[in-house]
Amino acid sequence: MDLIADNLPAYWSGFLVTLRLAALSGAIALVVGTVLAAMRVSPVAPLRALAVLWVEVLRNTPLTLVFFFLVFVAPQFGVLPPLGFWTAVIALSAYTSAFVCEAVRSGVNGVPVGQAEAARAIGLTFGQTLSLVVLPQAVRSVIPPLINVLIALTKNTSVAAGFAVVELLASGRRIALANPGEATLALAGVGLFYLVITVPAGYLAGVLERKVAFAR
Repeated sequence: MDLIADNLPAYWSGFLVTLRLAALSGAIALVVGTVLAAMRVSPVAPLRALAVLWVEVLRNTPLTLVFFFLVFVAPQFGVLPPLGFWTAVIALSAYTSAFVCEAVRSGVNGVPVGQAEAARAIGLTFGQTLSLVVLPQAVRSVIPPLINVLIALTKNTSVAAGFAVVELLASGRRIALANPGEATLALAGVGLFYLVITVPAGYLAGVLERKVAFAR
């Protein structure tokens, strides 16, 4: 354990970058994913088609390929994303938004159809029905799976280590390379820092899930 204690500043620096990646990407993914979910249940066919295309492509593409596309392929088409940290944010946000979309859409589909019909009967538009009637009821059942999506996002930030972002895994890898005889312990330290985020988040998801089940 002396190796971990001696390298706490390096671990902490990488941990903070991982937290920033997870927080920014998670916030963007929640917004984009919710918009995509609204598009998927929209009565406008082109919007539904666009949302389906986004979700199916990203959900079925490895995250590493999303990074690879942004870093190496997109510039060939004149798209120059900012390298390093912000490239990671873009890739993680886009990738995670597909899973957020499906989680939110499942919650929307779980709201009784009669609620939307009643809203339309009193003259509410589709947007008003979704934002004022359907989404508030869907949130209760959507929060636990969304937390699980964000936990997965936190672990997915490790992919950024291969694309010039010195986050937690990259910091652990540097420590392991500097101490080849204790590489396993160095990477175990990385795992401990990830657990600091994922275990409380998993516990929170379990608590909320039980509350939702009790409320039903």
